Amino acid sequence: MTLEIEDLTIDLHGRRVVDGVSLRIAEGERLGLIGESGSGKSLTALAVLGLLPRHAIVGGSIRLDGRELVGLADGDFARIRGKQAAIVFQEPATALNPVRTVGAQIAEPLRVHYGLSKAQARERVVRLAERVALPDPERIIRQYPHQLSGGQRQRVAIAVALSTDPRLIIADEPTTALDVTIQAGILDLFDRTVADTGASLLFITHDFAVLSQIAPRAVVLADGAVVETGSVHDIVHTPRHPVTRALADAARATSWTEQAS
Repeated sequence: MTLEIEDLTIDLHGRRVVDGVSLRIAEGERLGLIGESGSGKSLTALAVLGLLPRHAIVGGSIRLDGRELVGLADGDFARIRGKQAAIVFQEPATALNPVRTVGAQIAEPLRVHYGLSKAQARERVVRLAERVALPDPERIIRQYPHQLSGGQRQRVAIAVALSTDPRLIIADEPTTALDVTIQAGILDLFDRTVADTGASLLFITHDFAVLSQIAPRAVVLADGAVVETGSVHDIVHTPRHPVTRALADAARATSWTEQAS
């Protein structure tokens, strides 16, 4: 599935928070959207799925497989969201419903979009739990989010996103709250999922060390605007903008074995 964003603007409370962002993701491509906190990267992702606050004013163009999304009615967005395009949020503890079992939450998109029976959905949920490497799937799908570790909750959130085999996956800083070992497992899961399904991936992060392991190309945002685009390797080694330079320096300060070399 292709995603084309052209001259996207977002105004909140009279302030422009995204200013002329343009990017393109081809069928099966992986693209990183990177920037410091407050750069507008998450707002850009939310605009794609029609999840911005109601008072947000959106301009420009967002096309999913050629279909214009800016100005789309909520009902039309609901048919796209979760089925054709899905998002994995940064913090699964807040993204998941604390009073529903994780199995019920994985099953919900299947029942909404495909009308599966409870038994049919449960069978699919077990397979999805296995796919995202949750231990003892039959047991874990009966548990609640607070009974799982942070890494397990993130795998549940990924299973929810993957349940309908979306053609575009948006990952909004999905490893930020995890330790390095668990982070590596989640990145491997995204890598295998995209490779196996051919889905397009928009991976949002503030960390070039993480991005280098999942996407070859990046768009850098600062203050709501695009300041650099290109391969992760080139941007890291020859950053042109001060924000890009700071992000690259932060990555090199970690114990980073660069995947882009």
